[in-house]
Amino acid sequence: MKAQWRVLADHRDFRCLFGGDSISLLGSSVTTVALPLTAVLVLGASSVQMGVLGAVSFLPHLVLGLPAGVWVDRLSYRRVLVGADLLAAVALTAVPILAAMGLLQMWHLYLVVLTTGTCGLFAAIAAQSFAPILVPRRELLAANSALALSNSVVATSGSALGGILVQLLTAPVAIAVDAASFLLSAISKARITVTGRSTAADPVRASIFKGIRDGFRAALEHPALRATTVAATVGALAGQMQVVIVVLFLVRDLGLSAGLVGLVIAIAGVAGIVGATIGVQITGRLGNGPAFIVGTLLSSLAGLVMAAAGGPTALVLTVVIIAQLLRGWGPTLYGINQQTIRQVLIAPELLARTQATWRFLVHGMQPIGALLGGTLGALVGFRVTLVISSLVMLTGTILALLSPLRTLRQLPVTETSPHFRR
Repeated sequence: MKAQWRVLADHRDFRCLFGGDSISLLGSSVTTVALPLTAVLVLGASSVQMGVLGAVSFLPHLVLGLPAGVWVDRLSYRRVLVGADLLAAVALTAVPILAAMGLLQMWHLYLVVLTTGTCGLFAAIAAQSFAPILVPRRELLAANSALALSNSVVATSGSALGGILVQLLTAPVAIAVDAASFLLSAISKARITVTGRSTAADPVRASIFKGIRDGFRAALEHPALRATTVAATVGALAGQMQVVIVVLFLVRDLGLSAGLVGLVIAIAGVAGIVGATIGVQITGRLGNGPAFIVGTLLSSLAGLVMAAAGGPTALVLTVVIIAQLLRGWGPTLYGINQQTIRQVLIAPELLARTQATWRFLVHGMQPIGALLGGTLGALVGFRVTLVISSLVMLTGTILALLSPLRTLRQLPVTETSPHFRR
């Protein structure tokens, strides 16, 4: 925990990035609850319309995921972050205004989700590429751990806050809180003194297709990077297979009440907070590569443990809680390490494009995983689907175990090359 606080205390610019991200994520956690409720309660959306609303959120990653990295490379990272936050604030502000005027329609929500999803894509690529410029490489693990800790805390508390705000303010007005959070985030990130603009490549002559190709090559050429990319992609596919059926399994197969379901889901969030708190210490003992492998293993075992639940309610709850602890610890441990490995091993001038490639592959697998999980759940049952998806996830763990990640205990500490304007 000391390492996370130290990196925040010692680096003002990173503190501005951290603060902005934390504020906007809190607002977005509110919208995660408020936007679907706006569609259902205010507009009376059908199941098909809700499905379309969910699918639209993936479109930016599938359509713009690859060229986004090239475009971000041609701009100041700070400008991308501030611009994305301001545009997201404008888009979200439209919802309560249109609702108050009685003009809100579903296509407005589709457009808002598409806009904020695009802003989130560009902001994530810029932020992940910016961090190695704002802190020394030797402190990147602590910086990523601090961001993961913030994400876990905010995501866990933000949804609860969203429910309360919807009750007090109505769903559309609650979305205004998210708009305000993006405005505050933009102000915080605008205070970063480093522009973060790459001068290593010619932004005029560089081909978008060449930039995309270079990003793919960078993500897959180095054996350790290839292993993290493949494992994360497989994990995203299998993880989403589980996400769409977990609640159904808990309610229909295990007979848990809504209150107990909410409790066990919250446990994963709390476990994520704990994992982010001690992630630096665990990585210090195991090394970056082995810690990544352990994280993917814990995530893989979570579904198998949950599938074994049965019997008296007390026993069911015990097994499910263990599964949720694994589900919270695992992603945090492999998440902070895969991000750090990528930031250290990738040349700074290629980092944004590599981040875009990674997001395209990983997020692109999620809608496929959702379809597979729902289909398998209907065909073979939820318990069997948990087992199948866990075995799929284990294949990614095995590939990582057979790669150089197994012996990657320490990352290079050479500082970022001077290809960026400060």
